[in-house]
Amino acid sequence: MRIPVFKPFLIAGMALVFAGCGSTSPSIISTPIENIDEIPLKVTSLTDVELKGWGGADLTKDTIPGMSVNKAYEEIIKTNTGQKVIVAVIDSGVDIAHEDLKSVIWVNRDEVRNNGKDDDNNGYVDDIHGWNFLGDAVKENMEYARIYKRLKPQYEGKSASTLSEAQREEFALYQAAKAEYEKEYTENLQNRDQYRNIQKQLVAAHAAVSGQLGKEDYTGEELAAMTATTDQMRQYKMWLSQIQSNVDENIPKALKILDEQIKYYSDRLKSHFNLDLNARAIVGDDPYNINDTNYGNNKVSGPTADKEDVEHGTHVAGIIAAQRNNNIGIKGVANNVEIMVLRAVPDGDEYDKDIALAIRYAVDNGAKVINTSFGKYFSPNPEFVTDAIKYAAQNDVLIVNAAGNEGINLDNKMVYPNDQSPSQPQEIANNFLTVGALNYEYGSGLVASFSNYGKSNVDVFAPGTKIWSTTPNNSYEYLQGTSMAAPAVAGVAAIIRSYYPKLTATQVKQVIMDSGLTTNASVVVGEEQSSKRFKELSTSGKMVNLYNALILADKVK
Repeated sequence: MRIPVFKPFLIAGMALVFAGCGSTSPSIISTPIENIDEIPLKVTSLTDVELKGWGGADLTKDTIPGMSVNKAYEEIIKTNTGQKVIVAVIDSGVDIAHEDLKSVIWVNRDEVRNNGKDDDNNGYVDDIHGWNFLGDAVKENMEYARIYKRLKPQYEGKSASTLSEAQREEFALYQAAKAEYEKEYTENLQNRDQYRNIQKQLVAAHAAVSGQLGKEDYTGEELAAMTATTDQMRQYKMWLSQIQSNVDENIPKALKILDEQIKYYSDRLKSHFNLDLNARAIVGDDPYNINDTNYGNNKVSGPTADKEDVEHGTHVAGIIAAQRNNNIGIKGVANNVEIMVLRAVPDGDEYDKDIALAIRYAVDNGAKVINTSFGKYFSPNPEFVTDAIKYAAQNDVLIVNAAGNEGINLDNKMVYPNDQSPSQPQEIANNFLTVGALNYEYGSGLVASFSNYGKSNVDVFAPGTKIWSTTPNNSYEYLQGTSMAAPAVAGVAAIIRSYYPKLTATQVKQVIMDSGLTTNASVVVGEEQSSKRFKELSTSGKMVNLYNALILADKVK
């Protein structure tokens, strides 16, 4: 993205002194990582330990394209602590009781817990750990479904020629939303029905073969050795052999995967595309009135007892700041960080008003970094969010944003939120950092196949494929997406703001972009899996590296 660039720093032979605030350990002289194109490709598969921690790996040492987090702690940070930094996570909510997060959750010390009063006069009652802008709502429509439903009574059956000039822009929005809704609804319905049909056939085949072999969990060798005496059984045998080769010889596992896929599409049809759903009614506000702010509650872990609806936000929070020194779970990127929880992203598309108010809450209550791991391609009130982004910029708050998971070039398609658009590439603010996702393979598969990209509209890349992090109820899971890449960079930004508090949000953004690693290689990207030079996929042309970022931050300070 286009913002002023600092003078390039000299990589070769550079040695800079890192001096952390509050440090009691000796200063360390460090040299930036360079010449990564000379690093040999990793030819062996990652071990379980390597995979679970690959985001922190060092490319020169491990041949894994992580952010050199471990190297930064071992050689630079050591026992330095820096200043406490608040990172706001605008997401689905966070399990604040998680064993690896409870010690890093932000506490509003100006608020008296659960006394039913707004003690700090910030407009939110008992907001101890943040705010829940969704109230008890969980499921939601996609934004294009909401637009289609809202405008349908006014525009159904009409043509542009019958409308006034003032109505035609809204009519165009209605037509686009209707087309997207009908396409997505049809695709999801077809996918659900296709998986149901496959499931029906697989159940029949598995039952027949299990009956003959006398066991449910048979191996490929056992299936191959089985005598098929009928055409039907021969067909079953051939089909099951093909499925076994894709799921580690485990048909029960294949059935479980099918169940999950059917549930996924069925749930989407019941919520995301259900035009009869009025999910916002339970919240009780007007979602299109930015001045209607008296809604929500302080239940930042969501309304459900199983906490399943806060999985995404809990995973994001762990990537940023899971306790590093408690000898359990994982190590988040940042130390000395507090996570402010802002629940504003439902199962479906977020409302512009909720996101705008969440950004403003974060700014007003002390956050220096905001993570926004969400996005959509329709926005009825984009001005709500752009004004909030500008407000964050005016107050020196950095927003780290996920690029999206559709494998498309964002220079050609507008996504929300963003600080610029394909038609208007001039940034609205200089505090917005958009992150694409890396894969753990250093080579042609370096960029995650799902990751969006764009020379103007994506700034950097960071680890986002198969990321191990915290999930509700003291559990840990692999999730992937640019939603996981953004918090990795938010953690880097928090560390820089902790040790170099005088650097502005703009400077921190530029340090992250300028200090990253790049490669001259071509990589496979996008829906069509075409080959493009890695340097051309983002504004910086780089992948984030904490080790180099600290060295450059010390130079800029």
